Amino acid sequence: MKTVAVIGASNDPSKFGNKAVRAYQQEGYTVYPVNHKETQIEGLPCYPTIRAVPTRPDVVSVYLPPIAVYKALHDIAAKGCDELWLNPGTESDEVLEEAERLGLNVIQACSIVGLGISPSEL
Repeated sequence: MKTVAVIGASNDPSKFGNKAVRAYQQEGYTVYPVNHKETQIEGLPCYPTIRAVPTRPDVVSVYLPPIAVYKALHDIAAKGCDELWLNPGTESDEVLEEAERLGLNVIQACSIVGLGISPSEL
């Protein structure tokens, strides 16, 4: 079973950070929501940081502004992942340069669409 950490997960069903949690659940992933302000999202325990996630995720999908993504990159690299999805609005030149320097496999696209799901259907 594949695992995913959704950084910037949300309890607001209209936000993409929540839609991603539901989309990955629908596709059979073990989902680890990451949000330092929440304790539970979509019935799942929520983790304050990627470092607190109990396993190395196969995928990390990010829903944060670029400055917050940049700050999280070292923790993401330390935890490890096969794919780092930078969803629309999360990337910047600095984020991309640092992610490359850290050796992360970056995919710049909507991770929900990458699953073959339309966000409007969630």
